[in-house]
Amino acid sequence: MNMTRRIAPLLAPSMLAADFANLQAEAERLAGSAADWLHCDIMDGRFVPNISFGLPVLQALRRHAQQPLDVHLMIEEPQHYLEAFRDAGAANITVHYEACTHLHRVIEQIKKLGCRAGVALNPHTPAWVLQDVAADVDLVCVMSVNPGFGGQAFIPNTLKKVAELKELLVDAGSDALIEIDGGVNQDNALPLIEAGADVLVAGSFVFSSPDPVATLAELRAQLSAAIAEH
Repeated sequence: MNMTRRIAPLLAPSMLAADFANLQAEAERLAGSAADWLHCDIMDGRFVPNISFGLPVLQALRRHAQQPLDVHLMIEEPQHYLEAFRDAGAANITVHYEACTHLHRVIEQIKKLGCRAGVALNPHTPAWVLQDVAADVDLVCVMSVNPGFGGQAFIPNTLKKVAELKELLVDAGSDALIEIDGGVNQDNALPLIEAGADVLVAGSFVFSSPDPVATLAELRAQLSAAIAEH
């Protein structure tokens, strides 16, 4: 195993898989857990064929969450809503490359709002499209499933794409974090970290387990032990 990474990845349970009727309880349950961020997927029914939660729910969640909110905008024309999502509690705001005609401008808008600026790539979008903004982004979210629905199977080609993205970021002198969103579990977490991932978003794997807090702790321990051995 070629393990060059020495720092454990960030873990970001996806609230899309949580119990929507008890989001306060879910957030409070994760307080003090191995979760570093709470990942929030915002869907508009246009960019993706589904509608999740929006600004009022995010604002309510912020009141009960201890971790920063990692907000993933799966919406068209995200530039019109950036300030509103910042005000609702977003620490990170990630927009889709495929949804932004003027991507660099949107990245700058997010940064001026005081948030970490992220760009997400759909499975069919190659890493090289970010070459001209690699030095400007703070986060790149690699979709390892097709966006719009939770519970999908991990796309194996993601590993190759993450390695390519890591090389691109290094060449650009970028410190951007690489986040993986979709189908993450105990079987693919370590290969993703080896490929260059920094943040793992896990939804169904965490919230469909009998004890989400214990599942996060076990994943953290598994990855930390593997990194320590190498």
